[in-house]
Amino acid sequence: MENSWKDQLHQALLKKLGPKKGKQFAEKYLPALSMSYCEQHTVEEAIGDLLQIDNLTPENPLAIVFYELTRGEHPLHIKLYRYGSSIPLSDILPMIENMGLRTYTERPYRIAIGPNQFIWIGDFNVSYAHANLLTLDQVNSIFNEALIKIHLGVCENDGFNKLVLGAGLSWREIAIIRAYAKYMQQIGFRFSQQYIEKTIAAYAGIAKKLIQLFYLKFGLKQNTASKKKMADLESEIQADIDGITSLDEDHIIRYFWSLIKATLRTNYFQLDSHGVPKNYLSFKLHTSKVPDLPPGQPLYEIFVYSTEFEGIHLRSAKVARGGIRWSDRPEDFRTEILGLMKAQKVKNSVIVPSGAKGGFILKKSLSMLDREQIKKEVVYCYQSFIRGLLDLTDNFENDRVVSPPNTVCYDDADPYLVVAADKGTATFSDIANAISKEFNFWLGDAFASGGSAGYDHKKMGITARGAWESIKRHFRELDINIEEHDFTVVGIGDMSGDVFGNGLTYTPHALLLAAFDHRHIFLDPNPDKLKTFEERQRLFNLPTSSWEDFNPQLISKGGGVYKRSSKSIAITPEVKKALAITQDSLTPNELIREILKAPVDLLFNGGIGTYVKASSESHADVGDKTNEFCRINGNELRCKIVGEGGNLGFTQLGRVEYALTGGLINTDSIDNSAGVNCSDHEVNIKILLNKEISQGKLTEKKRNQLLTKMTEEVAQLVLQDNYNQALVLSFSATNSLTYSGLYQTYIKELEGIVHLDRNVEFLPDDKHLLDRKAAGQGLTRPELSIIMAYTKIYITGELLKSDLPDDPYFATILETGFPSLLKKMYANSMQNHRLRREIIATQLSNQIVNSMGITFMYRMQIETGQSIADIARAYIIASKAYQIDDVHQLIESLNYKVTVQTQYELLHHVRQLMNLASRWFLHHRRLEGGIANNIAHYSQSISKLEKSIPDLMAGVTREYLDKIVTQFVGIGLSEKAAKKIAATRAMYTVLNVVEVATQNKFDLVRTAEVYFKVGSKFSLVWFRDQIGNDSREGHWNSLARLSLRDELDNLQRRLTIVILKNDQKKLDSEKLIAYWFAKNSFIHQRWDKLMEMLLSSSSIDYTIFFIALRELSTLITVE
Repeated sequence: MENSWKDQLHQALLKKLGPKKGKQFAEKYLPALSMSYCEQHTVEEAIGDLLQIDNLTPENPLAIVFYELTRGEHPLHIKLYRYGSSIPLSDILPMIENMGLRTYTERPYRIAIGPNQFIWIGDFNVSYAHANLLTLDQVNSIFNEALIKIHLGVCENDGFNKLVLGAGLSWREIAIIRAYAKYMQQIGFRFSQQYIEKTIAAYAGIAKKLIQLFYLKFGLKQNTASKKKMADLESEIQADIDGITSLDEDHIIRYFWSLIKATLRTNYFQLDSHGVPKNYLSFKLHTSKVPDLPPGQPLYEIFVYSTEFEGIHLRSAKVARGGIRWSDRPEDFRTEILGLMKAQKVKNSVIVPSGAKGGFILKKSLSMLDREQIKKEVVYCYQSFIRGLLDLTDNFENDRVVSPPNTVCYDDADPYLVVAADKGTATFSDIANAISKEFNFWLGDAFASGGSAGYDHKKMGITARGAWESIKRHFRELDINIEEHDFTVVGIGDMSGDVFGNGLTYTPHALLLAAFDHRHIFLDPNPDKLKTFEERQRLFNLPTSSWEDFNPQLISKGGGVYKRSSKSIAITPEVKKALAITQDSLTPNELIREILKAPVDLLFNGGIGTYVKASSESHADVGDKTNEFCRINGNELRCKIVGEGGNLGFTQLGRVEYALTGGLINTDSIDNSAGVNCSDHEVNIKILLNKEISQGKLTEKKRNQLLTKMTEEVAQLVLQDNYNQALVLSFSATNSLTYSGLYQTYIKELEGIVHLDRNVEFLPDDKHLLDRKAAGQGLTRPELSIIMAYTKIYITGELLKSDLPDDPYFATILETGFPSLLKKMYANSMQNHRLRREIIATQLSNQIVNSMGITFMYRMQIETGQSIADIARAYIIASKAYQIDDVHQLIESLNYKVTVQTQYELLHHVRQLMNLASRWFLHHRRLEGGIANNIAHYSQSISKLEKSIPDLMAGVTREYLDKIVTQFVGIGLSEKAAKKIAATRAMYTVLNVVEVATQNKFDLVRTAEVYFKVGSKFSLVWFRDQIGNDSREGHWNSLARLSLRDELDNLQRRLTIVILKNDQKKLDSEKLIAYWFAKNSFIHQRWDKLMEMLLSSSSIDYTIFFIALRELSTLITVE
């Protein structure tokens, strides 16, 4: 029978394939066919099998046929052809069943086609519940392709594959559904994937319509007809969903629809360099349109799905920046990245871009891979993730924004995407920049800062140097100069690290008593200052090092280096004394807790992990399980100062608890912001210079030389920001109790305007604020840090909404963000910088908050009702007219020469002047003439009168001025500096003098003489002091005081005008005043009586003030 069957097959092959090819097939395959195969197949079936087999190669090892036989109880069959080896049943059966089929039997056949070369055929007899609806001709191709892709790992093996037969969807179309489902898992969707799979399969018809909707929305043929089809289809989908009886199933199907509507872009229709669809899928979503998400979400996000990885990139604004990390949280990596994006948003408040963060997870099991294989897998997935982000990002071509190819966009132009290194990707900047080059992305190697042609943060030591600016500020609060005096330190980290290594080689005055990292504990109870400093430098300069590399001969008696794996560590008398320990022996974790609690000057964190929480928090609240056995509470710290060079060393509540005990601490986002700030400078510089390269005006080599040449100046620009932020926080902290009520209302305002969430940011509610006030405590530096960050975010955003950054005057503000060398070489090009407006808004926001404090803008808004942009205009005019930058530099030059309290007093004088002057410009509508014109006009007049101010004063005001000057000289100021700062209070009145002189065309000096003499004669300075001394809190009390001051200024201006207009005899000012008073003695006499009544009154309230001023106004009018 076998020979007869094979003869028939031979003849059939000759007929089917022709004599030559038929003979070759017969000679090659007929001997390999077994008896069982021959018995169970017809000749026609065998020809079909041989044609499939002949196409198999090691490169193309699998083929599938889905077919139907007329014989048998279950006529459906799947035949798998596999080159080399068979597919284990445990692998293939779940794949078949996930496609909605039940398997009854399998008949395996092995066909030898050469020495050690085999073809395996597996014939599966299957059934399908909806076989009556199945048309094999329509689904055969997509079924076969899908099963092959599933087997190869290109398509995931799960219940969504039921949609191949149930909805007639291809494996790539199903990937759209699957990708959305994976995203749903990441946003905390309450139903499991299994339930979602079951539901979507049950409503396969709606699933097919959802894919049709996706194609209509993002397909490349967009026209009126397609839009109408899309609208009609959405109506059908709505009706279909309304017909679902189960609420849960309705919610699931409707959510898929919502996600398609929330999607702005996709790379689904893009092709790779080989002209085939990409092996990953990217969606860009408008997060606010994703249903049921809690507050505090990003503006945009891109989700990238692949069978090999998944990733998310979250941006809080269009221009945003943050690191890309390799996450180890596959179940909830979006939650992790969202938390980091929020933290980055706060940290980035000092720089141009807002906060962003990205992360990806690997799906492949790494347990069987070695280190190099793992690295290769991470790099590959990182590269694919970066490509997935750039796929949906606009580009610039010849200064014109262009959308990605084959992409329909439902959002505005969006070309800004910048990434940075992060956990697991620390060395990947060059990899990212290579992809940027591959895409011809406009940012070039500014796409990922810190690459081979960027600033090396470790080499610059920039993050640690920034942290030291905060630490020095704290030490100034204690009147300690760390450049001259030794101080004790315990630390978290080791000398090989960037932050800890650079931090502990910053000054030889740091006496390191103890430190620890994840491997060792270092103890040196009585260090030799210079020798141990040099040894730390040696360790830092080694390619790799640990505390075990520290020369034991240089460790003081009683000290040593101990492994954290030790069972216990003996505590020597020297260590007991240095760290205030009483126990004789401790476990490593116990010793670490004692190190953290040591009564030292400084705790410096340059490591990884969270070591301090609040007593109200559990270890589970912290989330860092690794370090929970060596973690302490904030109220257990005995150090005077904490410097946070590393991230997340404290919980925010831990910081606050420590600060409330009197400890000096900011936040990690303040202390270590120099790193992100330096990167932002690099990006902005490269954007400027890369355009010069593209225009052929600069070579890349020359650009790199410029970057190197500017390294230290960039560092100084960054460090000045750190200095300024630390200063404004400390200054604000000294006044936070005084302005407790103001902060209480301001926090409420921030909740509304920038969606500040007190719970997320751990800010106290109103009750806790009142309790603190009753206890004599205000907001702490960690809390003020958060409020300051949101303040800067708000101001920057409001400035960008206005036309203020477009004012030509702000070319000078733009230049403050760049090194001086670029100002000289590329001043014109700088004005066309693609981030010009953003840089101006950021620089101005920083300048205002750092100079005027956290609540300045809010107070100005309350007092004047003006916009943020107009307040900024007024401040700039005032600060430049009065040359306040020079005054700030003068005060800064007094570091360590006078006490910090004295410096704060001087700054308070300057702030008072700027408050009054800014408000004056807003109140008198003096913004219309343009910023530059106003500055020129008022600065000239102010300069002209500044030296004359002391001579213009008389009586009590002159005595007060002389007293202040004497006081300032006594604390170390030069007489010139003392006079300049002491006169700030009086300098505000110059604005009124200029106003009167300009509007009435009076002589400026003569106007000033009369103005000041009027103030003296009518005791108006005393009157102002009484108003200013009123300490009643509340919004209305504040407005009442301001209204009184305004009226007082108005009356003094009116009196000055009246007197000068009555100057018929051209008398000198002294005689003119005397003449006028003699002529109008009734006014002066009436006012004197009012003043006597005021002085004799036991209590003075606003009613008396208003009556007195109204009386004076009436007297002037009568005259």
